[in-house]
Amino acid sequence: MHILILEDEELAARQVVAFATRAGLNEADLTVLRSVEKALTWLQINSMPALILSDIELLDGNVFALYERFQVTCPIIFTTAYDQFLLPAFRGNGIAYLLKPFTYEQFEEALTKYQLLRRNFAAPAPVPAPTPPAGLSPALVQELSAALRQGSQPQYRRRLSVRMRNGLYVLQTDDVAFLQADEGVVFAVDGAGARHPLTGTLTELEAQLDPARFGRLNRSELVNVAFVERVEPYFNNRLVVKLRSSAVSLMTSAAQTPEFRRWLEG
Repeated sequence: MHILILEDEELAARQVVAFATRAGLNEADLTVLRSVEKALTWLQINSMPALILSDIELLDGNVFALYERFQVTCPIIFTTAYDQFLLPAFRGNGIAYLLKPFTYEQFEEALTKYQLLRRNFAAPAPVPAPTPPAGLSPALVQELSAALRQGSQPQYRRRLSVRMRNGLYVLQTDDVAFLQADEGVVFAVDGAGARHPLTGTLTELEAQLDPARFGRLNRSELVNVAFVERVEPYFNNRLVVKLRSSAVSLMTSAAQTPEFRRWLEG
């Protein structure tokens, strides 16, 4: 049974693979892809997988752009953080979902439901068995896409996946004072000064965070406005940014100062 995993966060993808192998699946039967274009190419040259585990937002855009371009006929379980307005569409059309961050027990339950459905369709019957419904019909893709657009504001990440030796730690973005790129690794620094390594570049993370809350200071730092206590002028058209309840001071670059002023004033 081949399973296609569409997930752009490396740690989240590793977690899905770990859960799948823990559930008894062969890791060789799992394919992980991080973008719409790579998934489209894979589907065009390979047989339809038995199941797709699909995130909503991939590296190059919304996953429904894939399902609008390619007719998927296998079941799909969405692994998503879009809990507020997508779930009614999932429930109404029998689409399974795993709400991030999910546990192994939740993953196992969704997989067990899929396997039970698969066995029921495969079991011999005295009359012809009904044809399993397609994974996503064009009408359903339109409904889910419309549901995704119902939010009046763009949906930004509320949680960050932190790499740890023994697994995955989830850090709330509300607790992040600033993000800092250091020697190729981006760290989320919380209000207590603890540094948490993240996956992805600072530019990629900036695009996933609410721009009303996280502003660019320079090439290597973003700051959470909720932690900004005051801003002081510095020479060469730069600004020193003092953080609340912390001795840490950050600094804008001369080139970024005008944009940072505009962002700070809302």
